[in-house]
Amino acid sequence: MLSTVGAQERVILPSLDTAHGVPIDLIGFWFPLAAAHAPAVVLLHGCGGPYGRGGRLGERMVEYAQWLNAQGLHALVLDSLTPRGETQLCTQRTGTRQVTQANRRLDALAAVAWLAQRPEVDPKRIGLMGWSNGGSTVLAALNTRQPAVAAAPLHPAFAVAFYPGCEAELKRGFATTTRLLMLVGELDDWTPAAPCQALVQAFGGTGKPEIETYANAYHGFDSSAPVRLRKDVPNGVNPGQGVHVGGEPAARVASRERVARFLSGL
Repeated sequence: MLSTVGAQERVILPSLDTAHGVPIDLIGFWFPLAAAHAPAVVLLHGCGGPYGRGGRLGERMVEYAQWLNAQGLHALVLDSLTPRGETQLCTQRTGTRQVTQANRRLDALAAVAWLAQRPEVDPKRIGLMGWSNGGSTVLAALNTRQPAVAAAPLHPAFAVAFYPGCEAELKRGFATTTRLLMLVGELDDWTPAAPCQALVQAFGGTGKPEIETYANAYHGFDSSAPVRLRKDVPNGVNPGQGVHVGGEPAARVASRERVARFLSGL
C-alpha cells in the first residue's frame, strides 16, 4: 500500500506486535534511493513521535533520512505511536506507558524484515537508528537475551543509538552480534551517559559496542534548537524537576561526522 507524499512514500507495514490477535499496521515513510541493492536504515523516533507542527514528518526525521540518502542508504521512518492511539510518551511516567519497549522492539524487527523483502535493499546491510526512546528501542531490538530477538530470522547488521536510556538493558544483561554505536551527552539529565558507559564495560562478547560522549551536551544535542528545561517530563535523573533538552553545536557536528565514519564501511 503506497502513496506518494512529496519526496517520500507513505507506507503501511505489519508489526510483529498484535492487537486482539491481528498484526498492528504501522505507518512508515520510505525515502528510497535510485540505486538498487543498497543498504537501508530504519529510523526510530523518540517519545515525542515522528511528527512536527502541522502533523507533517518532523524536521529531524526528514533531515536524517535525506542525509542518509546522501550517504548512499535507503531510509525508512517508522511511526510506532499513531497506530496505537498515542501522540507522545514524554509526559507519561515510564511505568504507566501503554506503548512500551516490548511493543517497539517488535516494530523494529518487523521493519527490518519488511526492508529485507524489498528488491532495492541489500538484506545483509540493514540497520537501525534511533533517538532517545527510539535509541532505547535500538538496544531492545538488538539484545539477543530477549526471546523475540533471539528468534528473529534476520538481525540488523549495524545500529546507531543517540542518547538512549540504557538502564533496562544494562540490568537485563546485553548481548548482541550487531555493530553498535551509541552517542551520548555528558550533561544529559534525562537519559544519562553513565548507564550506557557501564553497558559497554560489562559487554562480554566479541565486537564490543562503540560509545562516544560529548562534553557540554544535554539530551537532544544533535538538534539546532536552544537548550530549555522541560518541566512537563516526569522521568529523568531528578524526577519531578524536569529535564534539559537542546542542541550543542560542536556535538551536533562531531556526532554527524562520527556516524558517517561508522557507516562508511558498509
